[in-house]
Amino acid sequence: MNSIFLTLTLLFFFFSYEQLPVRIIYLFHTQYLLPKIFHRLRYAPRCLLIIEEYFEHLIGYTDHDCFAVVMREHGRPADEATVARLAARKATLYQEMIANRDLLYPGAAEFVRRCAARVPIAVATGTLRDEAELILGRAGLRKLFVDVVAAEDVANGKPAPDSFLAAHNRIAERLNPPLKRDECLVIEDTAAGIEAGRRAGMKVLAIAHSALPSDLVKADLVRNSLAEIDLDDILRRLS
Repeated sequence: MNSIFLTLTLLFFFFSYEQLPVRIIYLFHTQYLLPKIFHRLRYAPRCLLIIEEYFEHLIGYTDHDCFAVVMREHGRPADEATVARLAARKATLYQEMIANRDLLYPGAAEFVRRCAARVPIAVATGTLRDEAELILGRAGLRKLFVDVVAAEDVANGKPAPDSFLAAHNRIAERLNPPLKRDECLVIEDTAAGIEAGRRAGMKVLAIAHSALPSDLVKADLVRNSLAEIDLDDILRRLS
């Protein structure tokens, strides 16, 4: 492998022995706040989202796509204006709720620093840019990432491969020789993210932060946490 990418519910990486882009998504436990946010929105009494439902088939979606699915499934209006209004309200509540919370998973910060010391890393996330920048900045990690691909930067959220392809393009243009997609590793914690990484033509390492290992079997490798990862061992196994 010649590069690694990380995601934000987890952390998304494109990695290599010499250069490494990454995507972040499970670095932070922010996904556990989202069902609570749904319950505080305008349609909460008639459109409840239980945490099991969210983790079963919505985790990894962008805010827009998540609201659209939930509203349709509950027989509520899912027109663009309604979905956009709910997503905007969610963004406000989200920032209020994370203001004084420690969102990092155990071992996440150290893992990012180890990767960044060896290769360039990037974030590919379904989170809005303002939220991603806030979380990374507060954690003191933003400067370690070459770039951030956020929800606003792509037409389609996961399981579409758009965010990984965009992250790859942003990293590849900085490298010589150019970075190939099959030289990249996506680090994910959701089935949707794993599918997106596969469709992007990349290797996938899954971290069982928000799902059982048995739900992540389509990844090339599965580990229980970032804290237990030996990067050299992962690269050897996927090379």
